[in-house]
Amino acid sequence: MSNAVSEASKPEKPLRTLDIVNAGLAKRYRAERRFRRLGLAAIIASLAFLSMLFADIFWKGHTAFRQTFIQLNILFDPELIDAENLAAADYNGFIRKALEREFPEVSGRGDRRELSQIVSPGAAFILQKQLRDNPELIGQTLPLWVPANDDVDMLMKGHIDRYAPEGERRLSDKQLAWLKRLEEQNKIQKKFNKTFFTAGDSREPELAGIWGATVGSLYTLFITLLLSFPIGVATAVYLEEFAPKNRWTDIIEVNINNLAAVPSIVFGLLGLAVFLNFFGMPRSAPTVGGLVLTLMTLPTIIIAGRAALKSVPPSIREAALGIGASKMQMVTHHVLPLAMPGMLTGTIIGMAQALGETAPLLMIGMVAFIVDIPGSFTDPSTVLPVQIYLWADSPERAFVERTSAAIMVLLAFLIAMNAVAVYLRKKFEHRW
Repeated sequence: MSNAVSEASKPEKPLRTLDIVNAGLAKRYRAERRFRRLGLAAIIASLAFLSMLFADIFWKGHTAFRQTFIQLNILFDPELIDAENLAAADYNGFIRKALEREFPEVSGRGDRRELSQIVSPGAAFILQKQLRDNPELIGQTLPLWVPANDDVDMLMKGHIDRYAPEGERRLSDKQLAWLKRLEEQNKIQKKFNKTFFTAGDSREPELAGIWGATVGSLYTLFITLLLSFPIGVATAVYLEEFAPKNRWTDIIEVNINNLAAVPSIVFGLLGLAVFLNFFGMPRSAPTVGGLVLTLMTLPTIIIAGRAALKSVPPSIREAALGIGASKMQMVTHHVLPLAMPGMLTGTIIGMAQALGETAPLLMIGMVAFIVDIPGSFTDPSTVLPVQIYLWADSPERAFVERTSAAIMVLLAFLIAMNAVAVYLRKKFEHRW
């Protein structure tokens, strides 16, 4: 009994720090595993949604790279062609007569009009170009593949149900019968759609292409790079290496950081007010678009340039100054070459951001319908994102696939530019 009392009266042994740590380890490990699982789930969900988006775009857009063509025996009737004025010939009449020879049983004005509608209105321009390039074709009968109407193209690609009631589709039963005969004769086929990559915009989906918007994007990005890179690098070097640290430079740095977060449409409004209304520069021109995108891209390049300059160790500067180099020589010969890979990476990322911008360019008029390919920096033009916006707003079903195909091309450009940025960073970066 006395032994039990003595044991109970002993003071409790204090816990050691190691015991306290060990007691909480299991709980901390469980929390860490839970956090890892949540992070992994978030990454998997993000990749899943991204894959769904890409799959949807590809599924809707891959058919735009092929176009339906119809083979017709075109007679370039010399009695209807003026060799001195080839543009005045009735090329649509040549197509109508070729269709009538193919389907001699078709009579009546309404049926003939329906028959001619299976061929694209732009087929006449193809005949005109063919004859302009080869005037010796006058008087000859030539089998030519001409583009089919967009509704026929949608039918051949399976986007229109040919077994639906006639009132629920845009092609009549007679047109389906004519197309079926052409299929049996192997005179209607799907071929590679080079028009999509070589033509400008068009009201007809089968004639619409992205080359005009691509050239406009290249001109605009060239102006942006030509202005933003030297100005951005010079600003970053001055602020990081030469500017005194005072209240004014602090205000400048804060404003640069704030400009990087300003909505892009604000830069569009600035370009509209300054470049168009005040200076009177040409509307919807790559020059104005490049100036607006330069203002938007400069903060990104300056911030990336300053970060690259800060990553250069101070010992490089001290060693250059120690052997007698001036501050300008120290910057241009030693610091700037080491920081240039990071600056290039930031520039490419900024240019990729500028390539995908739409809102500021809409404000300066680059949303106009432009058919011709721009030939200079002052010609009216549009860019790929705006072209996608215009096509997405079109009611024709054929523009849906062309919208998705243009998105695929734009994504390919963006992925390529970001891949170049990653390559430059990996190849030229220095680890200190």
